[in-house]
Amino acid sequence: MPSKFYHLLFILLFSFFILSCDANLDIKPSQEIDEGTALDNDANIKRVLVGAYANLRKSDLWGGRLLLYSEMLGANNEVRWTGSFTQPREMLNKSLLTNNTFVTDTWTVANATINITNNILEAIPKVNEIDQDKVKGEALFIRAVVYFELVKLFSQPYIAGNTSVNPGVPLILSPSRGEENNGIVERYPVEDIYKQIIDDLTVAEQILPDTNGVFASSYTASAMLSRVFLQMGDFASARDAANRSINLALSFDKKLMSNYADAFNNESDCQEDIFTIQVNSQDSENAMHLFYSTPEFGGRDGDVSILNSHLDLYEAGDDRLQLFQERAGALRTDKWRDPNRNVKIIRLAELYLTRAEANFREGTSLGATPLEDLNRIRRRVSLPEKSSITIENILKERKLELAHEGHILHDIKRTQGFVIDNNNPALTYAFDDPKLVFPIPEREILANSKLIQNPGY
Repeated sequence: MPSKFYHLLFILLFSFFILSCDANLDIKPSQEIDEGTALDNDANIKRVLVGAYANLRKSDLWGGRLLLYSEMLGANNEVRWTGSFTQPREMLNKSLLTNNTFVTDTWTVANATINITNNILEAIPKVNEIDQDKVKGEALFIRAVVYFELVKLFSQPYIAGNTSVNPGVPLILSPSRGEENNGIVERYPVEDIYKQIIDDLTVAEQILPDTNGVFASSYTASAMLSRVFLQMGDFASARDAANRSINLALSFDKKLMSNYADAFNNESDCQEDIFTIQVNSQDSENAMHLFYSTPEFGGRDGDVSILNSHLDLYEAGDDRLQLFQERAGALRTDKWRDPNRNVKIIRLAELYLTRAEANFREGTSLGATPLEDLNRIRRRVSLPEKSSITIENILKERKLELAHEGHILHDIKRTQGFVIDNNNPALTYAFDDPKLVFPIPEREILANSKLIQNPGY
């Protein structure tokens, strides 16, 4: 009797094992996502477009984690992760695993968002004619920025190696529905991904309305173009796009806030905001607040602390120092202090600094001289104006002005800098070190036989 029992138990366990293996082998790539809504009329298509924005605002994307990733991988021994979550600690320690759930979730949500935009773009003829350009422009903008974030994190920097050979990410420009597109797609070269991003944003800038409330507008698209071109080292194009965005934004009363601290913790967009992710008490997802703030302001335990090595970079009297406060046993940045506040994606200050850098590198003065743009940033934070500048002056001003807003890693990469190890200051990572690149999630490697894993994983 016992032997029969164990024999039956063995059969059951073996059957469970086989079924589990079959389930794993049947994993679908994240590109294979049903859009879930019939895109057969104007109202439905516009609802799906709102859904694309909703995906973009999730914590896995511009709802905060994309900014956090840059700060952790580019920490440079200036910030530290002290929270209990292991996923950001792996980034800080340059010890990422292929099953890191933050990385996997970002890949999945990003590709789902791209698929939504592809469905919208295919259905544009069904949108009311008067709104077709606007809907198409917003969908192109969202697709472009998601691809930009993916290629920055999952691929070698644009300036590293051969962009026509370096693997980027899968490039899918048509809807994935059932068997029509099974998601088994190879990684396209970095060059192809950037070309598509530029094409999408260029068209978006041309057809989006000049102003569009909290949604993407023409000057939002040109601002993103300036960021893309800067990442590529195409300084003339970055300069031109930044200048276009500045001029159009100024015509709609955008300006630097007179007080630096007033650019942050706003209940609604301030005059300096070019694009933000909208956050309120009903839609309160803001991972930067969650991890950077402290319990008295609705955050966790203060997962990210600022180190003195960062504060030492500022000049005496710099108003930006006022945003660093001692709370929960460590130094914190107040940029993300208050709950239910928007996530800053692009500020006007960034565009002035991009124009300054690009003009300086090109030896031009489009819109303003590099010195004029740099000094407008310095005046705002009560620093004395400079009479002459170097590229190092501009890059340092950019680093301090945009600190803790998700720029540091990408600026290190495009300027061929390095990252100091947080645990061993004698150890550094070059701008093209594989440890500064995310792994393709293990789930995707299992589901897509054409995907090639990044070196080191």
